[in-house]
Parts: sequence; C-alpha cells; structure tokens
Amino acid sequence: MAKIKIKKNPGSTDMTAMCDVAFLLLTFFVMTSTAKLPEALPVDTPNSTVLIKLPESDLATMTVGKGMVFFDLKGREVRKKTLELMSEKYNVPFTDDDKEKFALMDGFGVPIQSLKQIIEMKSSDRNKAGQTGIPMDSTDNQLKEWIYNARIANIAVNDKELQIAIKGDAKEQYDEIRKVMDICQEQKINSFSLVTGLRGEEF
Repeated sequence: MAKIKIKKNPGSTDMTAMCDVAFLLLTFFVMTSTAKLPEALPVDTPNSTVLIKLPESDLATMTVGKGMVFFDLKGREVRKKTLELMSEKYNVPFTDDDKEKFALMDGFGVPIQSLKQIIEMKSSDRNKAGQTGIPMDSTDNQLKEWIYNARIANIAVNDKELQIAIKGDAKEQYDEIRKVMDICQEQKINSFSLVTGLRGEEF
C-alpha cells in the first residue's frame, strides 16, 4: 500500500516589527551622530594606553607634521581677542567680519600676513589651500607670539590660564616637536599635554 506524503507547511515569519526596529535605530544614529570635520593638518598620532581627555575650553593646540606647525584655539571670544592682539603686534588689519569668521575657523598654518586670505576662503577650500605652517624660526617666531597672545586673551576673556597641547605626527622628526616644546618653555610653560591615539594594553 502506497504511503501518502503530507506536505509540511513551513510557516512564515512576519518581519514587519523587525524592519520597524531597524529603521528606528538607523534614524536614531543618523540624527544623533556628528560628522568628523577634516583637520587642517591631518596627523597620525603615536599610540598610548593613557586615557585623559583634553579640556573642552581654555585650550590651545599645536599640530606638528610634515615639518609644519598649525595652531588652534578653543573659544570664539578668545580667538577674536587673540587675533586683535596679533593684529596690533604685526600691524596687519582685520575687519570685524574677519574676526567673526576667524572665531569659527579650525586650526590654521600660515604667516599672519597671509591669514586674511585663508579667513576669506570657504571652509572646504582651506584644507586645499596649501598652508605652509606658522613661522617659528629665530628671525620670525610667529608661533611664540600666537601662544603668548592667546594666553593673554584667555585670561582677559575667561580669567583662566590657557592649557597647551601638542599633537605631533608619529613619523615627525623629534627636533620639530622639540622646537615647539622649547617655545613653550621660553614662556615658562612647563606643563602641557601630548596628544596620542588610544590602543589596547599589551599583556
């Protein structure tokens, strides 16, 4: 007698709820995340296991890479005050509109005589402008003046001492990093942060 095969119904899974959850999560991450802005001077920092966050304010950062130094400063009012002091020092005029734009800029790396051209560019064009770095040689040490005036501006605006951070490329020559350290120490700045990348501890 022949056996009768009964077809089994595999059933079906309703994926509607799963799709809803996936789209909700996707929407959440898109709405809450922030895009990483391109750096004026991208560097590959050396690795470290130390995890200490840099302050969100009262901070100046010198980025060293490819034989150049770029300068960045936290705080819009501090940036504007620093630019005013540098304008007086080097007799380079800046308009109020220039100061407002400078307050919103990221780090820069040009002599102050060329800074106005960088300020007038769109943010997307500044990184392609071929900035040559801030002069820091013995005949024209503008980096020293930026640090000095930024410290004065931060005390005037926030009534706090400016913190200093040095962010160097892992492949940069030590002499270049040392020059920046020496400029800091000439101004009695003996405490500063060295920015590194985080790596896991080796056991």
